[in-house]
Amino acid sequence: MRNSIFIVIFGLIVILFALLNYYIGLRGWQTIGTCFRLNRSLYWVLFWCLTFTYIVARIIENFLPAGLSRGLVLVGSNWLGLMYYFILTIALVDLVRLIGKFTGVIPKTIFDNPLAPPITGIAVLLLVGGVWGFGLWNAYHPRLTHYDIRIDKPAAEIKKLHVVMISDVHLGALVGSDRLEDMVGRINSMKPDIVLFTGDTIDEDINYFKEKNMGSHFKKIKSKYGVFAVLGNHEYIGRYADEAVRELEKSGVKVLKDSFVKVADSFYLVGRDDKSGARFTGYTRKSLEDIMSNVDRSLPIIVMDHQPTNLGEAQRAGVDLQVSGHTHRGQLFPNHLITRRIYENDYGYLRKDDLNVIVSSGYGTWGPPIRVGNIAEIVDIDVNLVSSN
Repeated sequence: MRNSIFIVIFGLIVILFALLNYYIGLRGWQTIGTCFRLNRSLYWVLFWCLTFTYIVARIIENFLPAGLSRGLVLVGSNWLGLMYYFILTIALVDLVRLIGKFTGVIPKTIFDNPLAPPITGIAVLLLVGGVWGFGLWNAYHPRLTHYDIRIDKPAAEIKKLHVVMISDVHLGALVGSDRLEDMVGRINSMKPDIVLFTGDTIDEDINYFKEKNMGSHFKKIKSKYGVFAVLGNHEYIGRYADEAVRELEKSGVKVLKDSFVKVADSFYLVGRDDKSGARFTGYTRKSLEDIMSNVDRSLPIIVMDHQPTNLGEAQRAGVDLQVSGHTHRGQLFPNHLITRRIYENDYGYLRKDDLNVIVSSGYGTWGPPIRVGNIAEIVDIDVNLVSSN
């Protein structure tokens, strides 16, 4: 029954995907194809091959040579980003054309001008191409985001804790070893006390992570109190969560799943299992109260939770700092308008009484390898503490 529902939903998604792309292809043919006398059949064959590259590559990637599979995924994922902005731009152009036609705001001579279609088409191509180019550059040039917070609790001899937090790296075919190596170099240059990975560290295909020996880069991270991580929804979507834990821990990263550690006898670090795990394993994660039943709440408490949902639970449990990711801040403008409505804090800093919440837009990308309207980032947090001495 579940498989039947999945097939129906997948079929509907493919149909919608095809219709949206037909809209793009039709407008492309009407504004450019006819004007430049392109071969109609060849145009549509090439267009549909490009359109379904990503879907086909994902379905048959295990039957293709690794290099070819990842090449197709790269081409297809870039088309997803282009497709998104083609739809927005073409729909806006059609809306303006429709309003202009019925209100008379746009002179009829413009509509009748034979140069209008190719000029419009070329303008759309240049605009979308420019957005895509900027988005690609933006995604591949992560920035450092700094926060200074205060926790009014004693932490033995520690007066300041330097935390580096990274979320949503999505290591795989699109975010590879070169970007991971650069990330590790940046982390080490910051000389952190502790490093936290807040989920979706590995993308949906763990084989690439293993084949490229990406774990060796994690072993090079230097920090005073260690490197810790929690799982995100993508480790569960790929159905390799347990294997991801083993690979990360082999690489010197301690993964916390509904558990905690007391660090330097001074503060607690709590790691929550991702809420999406229940859909794939049938296991519902523990409540924060259950996880923290043996935690001394007079000491500072830092929680890692991939998705920044139900912040009131952390607030009631006496958590001092929660770090999260997941949202990508929409990744593609104007999707941040959606994430802003879904989450109480979809990006940046929020204080709720004694709870500090920091949500990262992430280091890598998922789907289209571009970022528009947000940044790829490494989060640098100085936590000022009350010394007990």
